[in-house]
Amino acid sequence: MDDTNGAPNSTESESRNTPAKSQGKAGLILGAIATGLVLILGAALVWSLTRLNRATAQLSQQTERLNGRVERAEQQTQTLAEQASQAAANAQAAAQQRDEAKQSQAESAAQAQSAIEAAAAAQQQANQAEQKAEEYRKQREEELQQLQQVLGQIAETHRTALGLVMTLGEKSIRFDFDKADIEPQYRDTLNRIAGILMTLQGYSIYVYGYTDDVGDEGYNLKLSGRRAQAVRDVLVKTGIDARIITTKGFGKSDPRVKGDTAQARAANRRVEIGIVDSRLLFDSTTLPEK
Repeated sequence: MDDTNGAPNSTESESRNTPAKSQGKAGLILGAIATGLVLILGAALVWSLTRLNRATAQLSQQTERLNGRVERAEQQTQTLAEQASQAAANAQAAAQQRDEAKQSQAESAAQAQSAIEAAAAAQQQANQAEQKAEEYRKQREEELQQLQQVLGQIAETHRTALGLVMTLGEKSIRFDFDKADIEPQYRDTLNRIAGILMTLQGYSIYVYGYTDDVGDEGYNLKLSGRRAQAVRDVLVKTGIDARIITTKGFGKSDPRVKGDTAQARAANRRVEIGIVDSRLLFDSTTLPEK
């Protein structure tokens, strides 16, 4: 059998397989290209999504930070508003206190002025009172001087800080030993004294009794008290107010003459009459002198 007629030609067979092979290679290339494009697109998509996620996360963080700042800003705004409100309240309270202080200052000034005026008036009254007191002292001094002269003609009389003291001893009124009676011949002396004392106003009378040194102290205190009471009774009967007379016995204390002779003892058996300005006595912190 002729090969030329019965079997295909190898050249023809190759020519027929060449396009098929070309097409297969092209498909493979196109598939590879497509796969590469898919991979590239996928990678690009993944990369884009990753960036997007990162951006989204950053945006979320920024949003949270902004929200925090906004919240803090709102809190600060609220705090500032509260502070402003408190400041306004404080300012109002301060203004009220200022007004009250001004009013109080005005009232204090008025009170101070009133106090100054009252002090001036009090000082004026004090000056007037002192002037009157000085006039009163001068008047009393003149009265006491005249009274001392008059009473001095009856019995021994001397001045004290508060008035006068008359000593009724053996030359004016003599008391017998252990006796408190006033003899009739001495009553005229007491009547003369009473007549002078009745003309006085604003004076108190103190009658003090004494004894000699014979006898115990207790007995002599009682005896001297009876002598003072006897003189007081005569003065009251003559017309002197009994309320202005005070009596007291001092016994054998404060002897007028030292010694135990009959003459010394007779001099110590005595009564003293104190004439005291009642006003001076009231102002004084000391008792009237004997």
